[in-house]
Parts: sequence; structure tokens; C-alpha cells
Amino acid sequence: QVQLVESGGGLVQPGDSLRLSCAASGLTSSNYAMGWFRQAPVKEREFVAAINWSGYSTPYPDSVKGRFTISRDNAKNTVYLQMNSLKPEDTAVYYCAVGRYRIPTNRYDRYDYWGQGTQVTVSS
Repeated sequence: QVQLVESGGGLVQPGDSLRLSCAASGLTSSNYAMGWFRQAPVKEREFVAAINWSGYSTPYPDSVKGRFTISRDNAKNTVYLQMNSLKPEDTAVYYCAVGRYRIPTNRYDRYDYWGQGTQVTVSS
């Protein structure tokens, strides 16, 4: 049984940084894409970042480009999201996911396993 557990969310002020972690268990290998999505109240789920086994990441959306960085530690089956220069519009529940394929993608329908989400709130 595959399980994903996110951590690292919290309440921060604009301009602060956070690092989210997502630990995966129950996977038979590391050769798959992993991604981060987020969802704010009354908004659709939004792609944030995705990465393949060797560390290649897809282009980031403009909303986070230059501020967020995805990385992974295959030995620990963990993916990270470093978030810098946080803005109030980054407030959302952040979800990590395991992709169905090796190639990372921004399409949420190509991810089979999802974590429970971690809340990130950016407010002064």
C-alpha cells in the first residue's frame, strides 16, 4: 500500500521561506515522477512542480518560477519543495503525488497516489 506523508507546512509571513517534505512508502521502485500541486479555497487544483528520478524538473508555472524549487532524495523516497519569498497568494493546501509514468508532468490526472496535504498560510 502506497502512502505519502507531507510535512513542513505552517503559518509564515510574506517573504519567508518554507520547505515541504513528502515521504513515500510502499513503492516498489524510485523510477517514477513525483509532483507537487496546491489548492486554495474555491480554486481549482494548481500544478506547482514535478521531478523525475534523475532530478530533471518540468518548467515551473509563472506563479512560482524563481521562488520554488523541487528536489528529491531517492534513497529516502522523499521529495521536497523549497519555497522562498512566499506571498499571500501562495496560501493553499499543498499535495504531493506519485506519477504513473517516469516523465514528470503538470497533469494531475497522471498521478496515481496523493498525500493528505499540508496547509501553507502566508499572512502578515
